[in-house]
Amino acid sequence: MKLAVLFPGIRYTVSKPLLYYAGKLAASAGYTVIPVAYGDLPRDEKGDPVKTRLCIAVACERAKEALRGVQWDDCESALFIGKSIGTTVAARYAREQGVPADLILLTPLEETFRFTNGTAIAFHGTADPWADTGAIKRACALQGIPLYLTEGANHALETGNVKADLSALTATMAVMEKFIHNTGKDTVD
Repeated sequence: MKLAVLFPGIRYTVSKPLLYYAGKLAASAGYTVIPVAYGDLPRDEKGDPVKTRLCIAVACERAKEALRGVQWDDCESALFIGKSIGTTVAARYAREQGVPADLILLTPLEETFRFTNGTAIAFHGTADPWADTGAIKRACALQGIPLYLTEGANHALETGNVKADLSALTATMAVMEKFIHNTGKDTVD
């Protein structure tokens, strides 16, 4: 059995483009897709590291609850796809639960890289106000994580130009599809 888990952001649900299409790609590659829901999280976290860490802690506990019955030992392949705080939740869950999951990190937070320890790829917008581009580049380089940048894109990997955003979404999904079909081996271009 192959399992893919979608770990959303605070306001970026699994029905939004990056996670919606990532889930579709995983399903088309034979993964059973499990979306995680955190319920209500603390508000006004933007720019407040204490509240952001609280959101992550609450989301981690809720992810553990949601995935409590999963038999990871019976899983031939695990793929965790996270967005924003979901990248930290996914990486932390994998480490703490001992799940050898491949990670797709969509607009990761800097904190995410404290927990990554396996095969991963990351996507980041250079105008993302939630994470410093230089810090993300350094963390990815240090851990050997391929990083795909979308110039001028925000935390949703969007620029405000619809045609450019659709093109960037298509390019992101193409890289993601290669990663998924290669079961996380670093063979993407």
